[in-house]
Amino acid sequence: MLPKHKQTILQLKSAILASRYKAASLVNKELLLLYYSVGELISIKTEEEKWGAKVLAQIATDLQNELPGLRGFSATSLKKMRSFYETWQPYFSISPLPTDQLKKQPRKYTNTLKNNSKNQFYKELQPISPLLTDQFKLAFLSLAFTHHYEILLHTKTFEESVFYITQASKEFWSVEVLKNKIGAKYFKKAGKIQNNFSSTIANETLREKALQTFKDEYLLDFLNIQDIDVEDERVIESEIVRNIKKFILSIGADFAFMGNQYRLVVDQKEFFVDLLFYNRKLQCLVAFELKRGEFKPEYLGKLNFYLSALDDIVKQPHENPSIGVILCKSKSNKIVEYAFRDFNKAMGVAIYKTSKELPKKYKGILPDAEQLKKLLD
Repeated sequence: MLPKHKQTILQLKSAILASRYKAASLVNKELLLLYYSVGELISIKTEEEKWGAKVLAQIATDLQNELPGLRGFSATSLKKMRSFYETWQPYFSISPLPTDQLKKQPRKYTNTLKNNSKNQFYKELQPISPLLTDQFKLAFLSLAFTHHYEILLHTKTFEESVFYITQASKEFWSVEVLKNKIGAKYFKKAGKIQNNFSSTIANETLREKALQTFKDEYLLDFLNIQDIDVEDERVIESEIVRNIKKFILSIGADFAFMGNQYRLVVDQKEFFVDLLFYNRKLQCLVAFELKRGEFKPEYLGKLNFYLSALDDIVKQPHENPSIGVILCKSKSNKIVEYAFRDFNKAMGVAIYKTSKELPKKYKGILPDAEQLKKLLD
């Protein structure tokens, strides 16, 4: 056990690091809001007064004269801020800080704001697109402007931009790591679940949410199966139910577990869905069918039947149509593509892996269970 003064040092270190991180996050948020607001102003003036490159260069020079030593506001930087604003303007609104939040500011600062009713830059960013969540807003504001501009330059779709912002924030990527990930086309390789959503989900917003919800591959490293060759669906299902919290963490947020071997009665005959969930974000039932081997086309027919029954018997009138996922050990993308044709229910096919299937280069990095137990003892 550590001496008391050592424990105190560790506590102080933790508090200092946490405070520094919070301070850096707040500073980064204020800078992003400033750059977004500057970009808004430059964009509007460029449109209204037909500003060109020479005007921006003059503005940058005048700012330097007004604020000697000012960095980050060159003509090039002003153009970047304008691009930043124009890219995200359809998805975010920027407005004055609410009065209740204004009251929380230091008195001196609050008085300054009250006396300057024309203050243009003390604002708050708010998502206006249903595709953006408050959680994404936090990720968005946590990234430095250099990260954002890198994503702005090298991504082609809204979905791709959201993916890199979310991942860079969650995994604390440096700009260099972000560049490498984008250069390696990590977005395409990470993959979204192979699906038929484009032909079965008419609502564009709901379709985008579904694409963001499901992945192509799930790591179920909590499965405690001794002999992987004798896996069967019931063994996998039993382990998932026993570790349902870990499974929900693996598949993502907003899932509520409704049961396993969920019973459906159609024409006096019983049928059972392996795992049934409700997703709050999608507002629909989600059925998972577990398969121990390679995907087979006939699996979709059975799942399509289950979804029809769920929509008719279980779904509430205000809820969206159910979505189904085949979770299997392996799949051929071409076979899945052909199998999807002519089905009218929204379905996807994903694969799962266990910790026993980690690449060789990662094996041996961590001690096995016995070694870990000895270390803890």
